[in-house]
Amino acid sequence: MGDTNGRAEVMVAEARKAFFVMFAFVALIWLVQLANAADGYDLSRDHGVVPGDADSLPALLSAPLLHWSWNHIEANSGPLFVFGFLAAYRGVTRFLGLTLLVALTSGMAVWLFERGGVDTVGASGLVFGYFGYVVVRGLFDRHLIDTLIGVVMAASFAYLLTVAVPGTPGVSWLGHLGGLAGGILGAWLFRDRGKRRSASGGGGGGGGGGGEPSATAPPRADLHKELGDLGLL
Repeated sequence: MGDTNGRAEVMVAEARKAFFVMFAFVALIWLVQLANAADGYDLSRDHGVVPGDADSLPALLSAPLLHWSWNHIEANSGPLFVFGFLAAYRGVTRFLGLTLLVALTSGMAVWLFERGGVDTVGASGLVFGYFGYVVVRGLFDRHLIDTLIGVVMAASFAYLLTVAVPGTPGVSWLGHLGGLAGGILGAWLFRDRGKRRSASGGGGGGGGGGGEPSATAPPRADLHKELGDLGLL
């Protein structure tokens, strides 16, 4: 019981950190938007990703903070907060690595494959990256609760994929697609290897009692353990 309570406390603490991290991040992009709009959106013109322009490569990191209009940032803010929180609540440090990866894959998809000299900015690449990560993370981590969350998110927000396909007018579908690919890649790169090692190599002592459930434990026992970790049992 004590071990379960300890895991639950850790998860609650990580969820609290995830909430404040995403709140601060969304607040930051709104502060940037205030400065950007006041300056006639020169920041978006000067720090956006321009396809094939080597001078714009540093904008891979700045472009997700910038937008072209109030409607643009309003459309991104809600999904950014929701998917970002779900991506971060298992660990903020891992989430920061995911964010960097998604910013790079989304921006590079635009830089390599987009046509024309248009500056591309916006947090939608991150939105798609977090979405892809949340949908598949449970499969790689073998967390039943995360798998269920991924199924619900995929069913509820499948319409998002309609703006990540070729020919979508008025949006940078390449940035969306690159972000989605980065999120799925991140789910594999940042998967929970420790849990897998404990499941496959923890039974070497023969008579050790009181350890973690064995790898042959039934799926219902795994689900009960996940619910206990979340404080739901």
